[in-house]
Amino acid sequence: MSTPSGENESLRELEIEIEAEVTLVESSHAEEAVNLSVTEWLFDPTEVEREEIGLRGLLDAVEVLEDGSGPGDHAA
Repeated sequence: MSTPSGENESLRELEIEIEAEVTLVESSHAEEAVNLSVTEWLFDPTEVEREEIGLRGLLDAVEVLEDGSGPGDHAA
């Protein structure tokens, strides 16, 4: 399955955006918030972890699309 070059450019831009978001989430140091009292949290560390997991899933999906793999192209 091949994708038009314009679509590849869009996917690459999306990948860059997602990577920037992952970097931002990682730099929040959510693991340090767990050591603080709940009243001192600026954000919920669990939500940060969920967001990072979701972003990494999106990043994986974009990479699969860039590689041109389709749903039936998986090796068993």
